[in-house]
Amino acid sequence: MSDERENDKDNSELDPNDAGQRRALIKVFFINLAQAVVVGAIGALANSTSLMGAALDNFADGIVYGLSIYAVGHTVVAKARVAGLSGTFLIVLAVGLLLEVLRRFFAAGEPIGLVMIIVALANAATNLFCLRLLRSYRHEDVQLRASWIFTTNDMYVNLGIAASGVAVILFQSSLPDLLIGLVVIAVALKGGWEILGQARDARRSAISTPTGPPS
Repeated sequence: MSDERENDKDNSELDPNDAGQRRALIKVFFINLAQAVVVGAIGALANSTSLMGAALDNFADGIVYGLSIYAVGHTVVAKARVAGLSGTFLIVLAVGLLLEVLRRFFAAGEPIGLVMIIVALANAATNLFCLRLLRSYRHEDVQLRASWIFTTNDMYVNLGIAASGVAVILFQSSLPDLLIGLVVIAVALKGGWEILGQARDARRSAISTPTGPPS
């Protein structure tokens, strides 16, 4: 218990690398919130479950990046806690998306395939830009590895949404949109469990590492 308390003490000042992490996270935080608003509005107008799911995913990522900004400069235990909250939030989001897919499965309305393609590709390009911002820090801390997982998953999901948009146009059916919604759920669940596992391992490692000088 004393080791955990010791490990839980935060550094009062950020070193230059931590400052760089914070700047990168602030940028991707605002980018993801903007993506959530724009993609969500367009997804609602286009009647696309997958775009709405992508928007909710971006909003969740924004929350995660906000937590990660707080974690920068804190101890490994604090960072592991933030990563654990991030993973839990992503799993909760996946359950919410599943309910939305089920609701839209029984509701009428066909998504606009061309809009899905354009918006998803633009969103994927934005995800790639965020990955470039995070690339230098992705192996350093557990909460940054969680951020990298989130953004990588988002990019692949958006490419899948673009492909489903092509299928919607070809088959004149909403089924591809609903199916990619299920893929979003699977990706979110996988990412959430992976982040929880990394957070658990980091916390155990921090607690088991001696903090004082050897006797």
